[in-house]
Amino acid sequence: VQLQASGGGSVQAGGSLRLSCRASGSTRSSYTVGWFRQAPGKEREFVAAIRWNDGTTSYADSVKGRFTISRDAAKNTVYMQMNSLKPEDTAVYYCAARSGTGLSRAPSMYDYWGQGTLVTVSS
Repeated sequence: VQLQASGGGSVQAGGSLRLSCRASGSTRSSYTVGWFRQAPGKEREFVAAIRWNDGTTSYADSVKGRFTISRDAAKNTVYMQMNSLKPEDTAVYYCAARSGTGLSRAPSMYDYWGQGTLVTVSS
């Protein structure tokens, strides 16, 4: 499975961005896609995940109510709409996929990773 992330950029606080993660290769329905982020000097942290087969989602408390993860099966793409962005959301964002349907929050549970896309939120 190859993952291609895109959509990062620079916005002011309160603004919005939409990240995309397109999957190609040996994709199948029984997998989970997650978004993680890593700020300078910090560990990679869970942001959101979606179960591909039924669309069940999970969010980190820090983004709940502001970010929305979704998928488009026809395009083999997962999106993350980010609204009401804050300076503390600044990070490199990564999408990842794992076989199975568990909405794991641990980066170590994900087998495939896309390249990061930088999100910068200024105050």
